[in-house]
Amino acid sequence: QLQASGGGLVQPGGSLRLSCAASGFANSRYTLGWFRQAPGKERVFVGVSWRGGQIYYADSVKGRFTISRDNARSTVYLQMNSLKPEDTAVYYCAADSRLILSSIYNQDQYDYWGQGTLVTVSS
Repeated sequence: QLQASGGGLVQPGGSLRLSCAASGFANSRYTLGWFRQAPGKERVFVGVSWRGGQIYYADSVKGRFTISRDNARSTVYLQMNSLKPEDTAVYYCAADSRLILSSIYNQDQYDYWGQGTLVTVSS
């Protein structure tokens, strides 16, 4: 089961940390990804903690967002700093055990999804 939380309203330039409770998915066999869907737009890749150990980010968030995972707590985090209005979206976490590296950006390749959490960046 995947459950994202931590969303809310934050001012531009502020920070927020999202959590994804990933019961049964937070061991090293699973790739854990973050995606987001802005109002009226398609869901897009944000970042991923690949089962091989590496972490990758979309160019739009690189340098501002940080993914970490705590397998002991079965939780993956998305620390978001220097937030911009264009970061406003519903954020989703997803998991899969069979992804190859070239597929980590493709949401269609993830088998498991949590419900989203809304992040609103506005003054």
